[in-house]
Amino acid sequence: MVTPAALQATLAVDSRCEHGEGVIWDERRQALFWIDISGRRLWAHAPASGRSRDWALPDRPGCLGLVEDGRLLVVLAKAIGVVTPDLDADDLAFTHLADVEADQPHTRSNDGRVDRDGNLVFGTMDEHEQKAARGSFYQFSLRHGLRRLPLPGVSIPNSICFSHDGRTMYWCDSVSPRILCCDYDAATAQAANVREFARLDRTDAEPDGSGIDAEGLLWNAQWRAWRVQRYRADGTVERSVAVPVKNPTCVAFGGPALDHLYIISSRLDHTDDELRNTPQAGGLFVCAPGVAGLQEGRVASA
Repeated sequence: MVTPAALQATLAVDSRCEHGEGVIWDERRQALFWIDISGRRLWAHAPASGRSRDWALPDRPGCLGLVEDGRLLVVLAKAIGVVTPDLDADDLAFTHLADVEADQPHTRSNDGRVDRDGNLVFGTMDEHEQKAARGSFYQFSLRHGLRRLPLPGVSIPNSICFSHDGRTMYWCDSVSPRILCCDYDAATAQAANVREFARLDRTDAEPDGSGIDAEGLLWNAQWRAWRVQRYRADGTVERSVAVPVKNPTCVAFGGPALDHLYIISSRLDHTDDELRNTPQAGGLFVCAPGVAGLQEGRVASA
């Protein structure tokens, strides 16, 4: 067993994203993809070669999803579309598929992840300074289009991931230091029985992006907490990963054996002194957590 004290993430890519988020592993390309929301960019990194690159996007992205046919689904602030990233190409064409809350001026798309049945589930967040719970959760597929999930309104949706059998959806509203879960039916886009899964031990920290490992335990990146924590099924902390920057935002298991934990981070919510002391904020970090992950789900082709 790896002890919590032994787990320390180190820098993998000094990307210095203004607001890095949404990291995922593409096992076919053997590459990581993530986004810089504020910078409106898509990033890629191939660990075997050490090669990294990034492309401009037409708007702020919220999350990513792999597609079965090899494309990459990109959820922008107000639109969903697909791209075909090529590490040797400078251009990245975005093909629009659907609008997202076009009639809501104060919301934008945020965190999301592909479920076990080939649908991308994501949430919208409130950008108004009052942070009302006017955001919603959606399921998107190339088969059914956009379907709203019957879940409570949310201010900052995060932590979206799914149990091994796909019947439990984990999520949070980052304004509250707890992670929730609910029963989830992918075929009918239904959700019910919302309940608390875990509560953070720091009220100044915020739960952010999560992922499920091969043993069914949940890993959560925690804003302002300099850490990622692994939670047992009963919501207690099993181990932690120290991250050398204040705001880790999302996690993904990657590498040929899916035995490396990658952690993306943000430069937002820092003082000038904090950025001088942690210039690698916004970078991609990695550790060997002692357990393996699962392959990312893929959106089924139409």
